[in-house]
Amino acid sequence: MKCTIRDCTGEYETRYIVHTVRHKGKVIVIDNVPAEVCDVCGDVLLLPITVCALERILTRRKRAVRTAPVYEYERVVA
Repeated sequence: MKCTIRDCTGEYETRYIVHTVRHKGKVIVIDNVPAEVCDVCGDVLLLPITVCALERILTRRKRAVRTAPVYEYERVVA
């Protein structure tokens, strides 16, 4: 499918992405999420069934299979 971003000449292809979301004040990272990704601009589309599955993961959170450090961005004052 042709990319929906104006003036982009790319095509969407199925890839597996890392989806990051802030949920109830916590950063949640979900790996291996199927998505349609533009091969030129990188625009990402999620199918409705995938969005429903992500919502189920967030509401039925089980123990994480892995953890990752989260760093706070520090502004540099010039």
